[in-house]
Amino acid sequence: MGFVFKMNFNKPLLIVVSAPSGAGKSTLCNKLLAESERLVYSISCTTRKPRGQEQDGVAYHFLTEEEFVARIENGDFLENAIVHGNRYGTLRSTVEQALKQGKSIIMDIDVAGAAQVRDIINALPEDNLIRDSFIDIFITVPSIEELEARLNKRGEDAPDVIQKRLNNAKGEIARANEYQHIVVNDELERAYSELCKILEEASK
Repeated sequence: MGFVFKMNFNKPLLIVVSAPSGAGKSTLCNKLLAESERLVYSISCTTRKPRGQEQDGVAYHFLTEEEFVARIENGDFLENAIVHGNRYGTLRSTVEQALKQGKSIIMDIDVAGAAQVRDIINALPEDNLIRDSFIDIFITVPSIEELEARLNKRGEDAPDVIQKRLNNAKGEIARANEYQHIVVNDELERAYSELCKILEEASK
């Protein structure tokens, strides 16, 4: 049965979701987005060049290096990082705009980015809109062995890349207790149901 935000949510949420590669985070988040009219995906800023037919404001907000650094210095980002030589980050204004429109917004970020968001949010006044709406969720797997099996089954990566992903996953899972909620994706529908219940409860 689908979970519809507009039926059950009394307030919009800022939903930070993290997971090791292969845990099913994208599948769960995409399912939420497909079934929830009042939920949007956070569009990040980046300094990398647009690829193919990418348009500004759709996949990413494209900024120059100078623009991005100026935004950092101005305190505009909830989180930012350098990945493969390019800068990526989430603007506070993006989140605030969605929340003010009564929409919940998903930030799909890694554990380091989530820690940045927590630090900034904890420094905000208690009645701040972003702080009041914040919830973070870590999606994980029953075991590292299960994760390895999923990555091998996916068939997208070479063995050395899979090993790197597994090593990264161990470090990420070790930080799962930093999150308010942990969802074990042992079976997709069960995990999705648990995720929906967490969000519905948080919105009361």
